[in-house]
Amino acid sequence: MGKGQDLYKKAQKLIPGGSQLLSKKPEKTLPELWPAYFDSAKGCEVIDLDGNRYLDMGHMSVGTCILGYADDDVNKAVKDVVDRGNMSSLNPPEEVELAEVLCGLHPWADMARFTRSGGEAVSVAVRIARAKTGRDKVLFCGYHGWHDWYLAANLSDMDSLGGHLMPGLSHLGVPKGLKGTAYPFNYNDRDGFLKLIEEHRESIGAVVMEPIRNYQPEKGFLEIIRSITRELEIIFIFDEITAGWRLTEGGAHLLFGIEPDMAVFGKAMSNGFPMAAVIGRRDVMNVAEDTFISSTYWTDRVGPAASLATIKKIREKNVLKHLSDTGRMIQDGWRLAAEMNGLDIDIAGIYPLSSFSFRYKEPQALTTLFTQLMLEKGFLAATSFYASYAHDEVSVRKYLEAVGEAFKFISAAIKEGDPRKYLKGPVCQTGFKRFA
Repeated sequence: MGKGQDLYKKAQKLIPGGSQLLSKKPEKTLPELWPAYFDSAKGCEVIDLDGNRYLDMGHMSVGTCILGYADDDVNKAVKDVVDRGNMSSLNPPEEVELAEVLCGLHPWADMARFTRSGGEAVSVAVRIARAKTGRDKVLFCGYHGWHDWYLAANLSDMDSLGGHLMPGLSHLGVPKGLKGTAYPFNYNDRDGFLKLIEEHRESIGAVVMEPIRNYQPEKGFLEIIRSITRELEIIFIFDEITAGWRLTEGGAHLLFGIEPDMAVFGKAMSNGFPMAAVIGRRDVMNVAEDTFISSTYWTDRVGPAASLATIKKIREKNVLKHLSDTGRMIQDGWRLAAEMNGLDIDIAGIYPLSSFSFRYKEPQALTTLFTQLMLEKGFLAATSFYASYAHDEVSVRKYLEAVGEAFKFISAAIKEGDPRKYLKGPVCQTGFKRFA
């Protein structure tokens, strides 16, 4: 089982759920066998509490470390501000520089506010939008975090969020008075969006959506949303927490020529240090002064310093091309390995955020078996791959060789008729569930 699993059992008695992040629960990946905790991480290598070394060919800490773990340049910038003082009764000058950089990359934006996590940044954007319009209802597409405004969608229908990354999210504790304030629509579903507009047009304060995740936008989809929100004076918000900094310098929406009223960033913008941002038009962002939005640790110095160093390196080292090329190699490798071993898989996602799924009965059992086999070969890997600058050709080649061997084993197990017999623990769990 290892020290990691032993510590996780202890954690479950001390920390509700055992972990601060649903995605990092071992039950979500490889129950009873996942290392659970790390001792150190550098580049794309992770060392667990037992001293085992793994190449992280999974989600690189849920997409936060776009340059790789413990990047030297980002760490240097962070250590410098730590030595000079992270917090003070005065404000850090780096936040002004970062605001200038973000608005410079997005010519439509004039102002920025900062938080330290993506979920709270989206909540800030929604608060500002509601304050600006005086309307409460929000239409959304995609996954936008854990806050009340978002989970309120499940007060009307427990399956409302099922098609937006994570099914079964509990609304327990969300005020029942928020029922009817948040409504989902699906990506590229123009008719579904128009139907919601027709039903709620007089009371919609904001439309929040990811500009891209797994699929390219169909022609006219983003354009009609922008046109209608502008016509009805609804605040249009792009959530760039996942896609941002992976396809272009800044928001992925820049590729589509659509200018929102606000955009939200997090994850990759600071390479593993807590940081998030809301940028927007001056007339919208200024409303933040009319409602109370404030937090002490939003004024720390490490977050802005890490972001500035990360953005600088992304621009100087042509990181975006590396991410795209690496993701393309991974997707091509999955496809070839599946064809060679007679496996039926679906491949999805933009190249820097790639994923595959098994097209068989009980796909979760096969996913668990794949993760188990890859862990035995020295890889932290499931069915998704988040590219980083630290993933070089050597690590990709080693990974794809191991994928080929794992696919061969899984193909044979399917032909035998009972792949579950090779599992050394329970099947990994999907969606939101109580684990303890």
